[in-house]
Order: sequence, then C-alpha cells, then structure tokens
Amino acid sequence: MMTPYDIIKRPVVSERSMDDMADKKYTFEVDKRANKTEIKKAIEKIFGVKVEQVNTQNVTGKYKRMGAHVGKRPDWKKAIVTLTADSKEIEFFEGM
Repeated sequence: MMTPYDIIKRPVVSERSMDDMADKKYTFEVDKRANKTEIKKAIEKIFGVKVEQVNTQNVTGKYKRMGAHVGKRPDWKKAIVTLTADSKEIEFFEGM
C-alpha cells in the first residue's frame, strides 16, 4: 500500500502554477499509478486542507539530443488540486 508521501512526489513550480495559487489551485507531480481519489486523500492528510477538485494530466517526456545521441526524458503525471473556498492555504507555498 502506498503512503501519502509515495503518491505526492514534489510540487511543480512554474509561472503558471504560481499564478494559479491566487485561485487556490496547486500543482504537484504525482505517482503515475495514483488516481484522483488517492491524490485527494493524500493532499488532505499531508497538508491538512479540504480539497474540492483534482484534475490530472499525463505528461509525455521530451526527446533530447546531445550531438548524435538521442535520449528521452521520463513520462510523468501532473495533478492540479483545487481547494475549497473555506479551506486554509498550503503553507509550503507561502514564501514563493
């Protein structure tokens, strides 16, 4: 059985994810096998917040070249978590 810390790998820090934080939307990289219900429970347990909605997206890794050699970055799964209006914000992102 996966723990909440196995499901949520890391936050995604980008310009768009920082802009979405004003609307209480937070972006995380999650385990590829996790479903929306597991992601919701993991976020609520780790950060102590109420989750309204979870949107997921499978991201395909890009092909990269180094001279004549071609390699591929790994595929990963992204989750955009929307918190309820009465929920507190996630303190992890406060200083960013």
